[in-house]
Amino acid sequence: MSTIIEELEKEQLNANAPEFNTGDTVKVYGKIKEGNRERIQIFEGTVKKIQGGSNRVTFTVRKISNGVGVEKTWPLHSPLVEKVEVVRRGKVRRAKLNYLKGLTGKKAKVKELVK
Repeated sequence: MSTIIEELEKEQLNANAPEFNTGDTVKVYGKIKEGNRERIQIFEGTVKKIQGGSNRVTFTVRKISNGVGVEKTWPLHSPLVEKVEVVRRGKVRRAKLNYLKGLTGKKAKVKELVK
């Protein structure tokens, strides 16, 4: 039974899903439907967490908009996510950056990973 489920999930995987980690700054190009029109809206922020497995992977992106923190959770393999573009790599030591919620200004920044 589980092999059948795994085969179905493999078909639903998005082939052009990029590699990114927690702490990276990304641009998420999301499709938005307004009536009969469809457009793409860009949401740029820091990846707060990545969770799930297989085709159920979701990631949460946090940004500051007009002084207010906004978090949005996106399914990675959804057809509503056009593409995910990595702007810069972040250097973090945790899998989930829940501490960012209480920080503002320079304290809320994630250090950039320099190779």
